[in-house]
Amino acid sequence: MLISLLKNEINESTFLYEHNANLMYKKLPRRIYGFVFKYRDLFFVIINWNLSKEKKRMTIIHEFAHIELCHLDKKKELLEFSIENMEDEADEYIKYELGGKI
Repeated sequence: MLISLLKNEINESTFLYEHNANLMYKKLPRRIYGFVFKYRDLFFVIINWNLSKEKKRMTIIHEFAHIELCHLDKKKELLEFSIENMEDEADEYIKYELGGKI
């Protein structure tokens, strides 16, 4: 479904609806662009409101990649040891879906 968003075949609202997710903009420390977490069966995507429009979009797509790649479905113990790998995987997934145009 992320590929459909990247091709503008669907919008962010549709992606959020289909994945049972909410998107929120919050004041975050300067070095934190955004993050995603899951509470029960609902995803929350939090984006730093102070980013440029382009950085916000890329951060949203990155966090959506975590949802689509089921990164938050891993057990907590496994998650702690693989965070760096998941960040790289999300970035690589976006690059692949964009045909290397990132």
